[in-house]
Amino acid sequence: MAAPRMAPPETMSRRLTFLFAVAAGAAIGNLYWAQPILGFIAGDLRAATATAGWLVTATQVGYAVGVLLLVPLGDVLDRRRFVPVMLLTSAVALLLCALAPSIGMLLLALGILGVTTISGQVLTPLAGDLASDAHRGRVVGVVGSGTLTGILASRTISGFVAGAAGWRTIFALAAVVAVLLAVLLYRAIPPLAPRTRMSYPALIASVGTVVMHERAVRWTLVLAAIGFAVFSLLWTALTFLLSGPPFEYPVPMIGVFGLAGLASALVVQHAGRLHDRGWSLPATGAAWILALGAFVVAAFAGRSVVLVVIVIVMIDVALQAQALLNRARLFAVSHEARSRLNTALGTGNFIGGAIGSAAATVLWSAGGWTAVTMAGAALCCFALAVWTLGRRGPLVTRLADRPKALP
Repeated sequence: MAAPRMAPPETMSRRLTFLFAVAAGAAIGNLYWAQPILGFIAGDLRAATATAGWLVTATQVGYAVGVLLLVPLGDVLDRRRFVPVMLLTSAVALLLCALAPSIGMLLLALGILGVTTISGQVLTPLAGDLASDAHRGRVVGVVGSGTLTGILASRTISGFVAGAAGWRTIFALAAVVAVLLAVLLYRAIPPLAPRTRMSYPALIASVGTVVMHERAVRWTLVLAAIGFAVFSLLWTALTFLLSGPPFEYPVPMIGVFGLAGLASALVVQHAGRLHDRGWSLPATGAAWILALGAFVVAAFAGRSVVLVVIVIVMIDVALQAQALLNRARLFAVSHEARSRLNTALGTGNFIGGAIGSAAATVLWSAGGWTAVTMAGAALCCFALAVWTLGRRGPLVTRLADRPKALP
């Protein structure tokens, strides 16, 4: 059998870039369908609300396992087949969720869904491979904006669909979308030879090797983890703030606030152009300054819904822009190891996000909104210190086409 053809240097048309963005957003959205409708699910399955809360945890833990154990396969498999297979597998998991007769079965199905809905984490480095060096930042930016849109819109969509047609409907519709995207992507992705060949145990072990090989990777992963910690800190605390006095909004209304962050998706996709022009590190510093400014505004937003919306837009633009720039710089480190670099990035982000969520709960109990905003500002100052120390050395990446390749 003849080896698959290598794709030409630039195959990411606007149409294919848009398809990647939609597919990445749909995949990441699967993680959040259950989050705003836990009350509906608990009532229908006759489970305690506290028990239903574990559904979100099961999905997130499953996703962490999938990122760590499956995403690296993007470096050794034909992604034209791998991505559709993962989408079809997630469609099966979504149907299991829609048909789950008990809270225990739904817990298991959501865990499986988390493991399998990792196609977005494969599509992002694939977009970097298919794009030319001159346009890689822009392309990754558009796909990244699709991921952000999926994160922000899924909670709102889930609440409205569940209210209109029941909570099972959202999982059934998501399964149909996953199958459709699998077909479209199989037809659209060009045949690609694997970037490298190695055994699966060696592949998983090499994730750590890739991280240790480059100092710029390690410093970038630290910045990225801080960014996700700050993002989770704020959004978890916002749920507490908006559900209590003086706002006392119901859960569906709180989900609508996520739509304010959609404005950042339109801005963030252009952040990749700054990377293409060589302004990645200065733009990263500017993003962290904006994030620090958001927490200054947040300190006065405890009783003002207008200021809350302003904070949401500022923090989403800042943190999603720096996240995209971090990813673009990592993809510049190596052609052969982009999926493994993305694995390291996703794992670090998950750890940072988990720490941020836990910290928000502790800080809210200790000092409410004031404690959260002070901690967020402190984390932004720490990130700015890391950026200041690293921008002229440790954070500078070498060109991906240098002779010395990563493992």
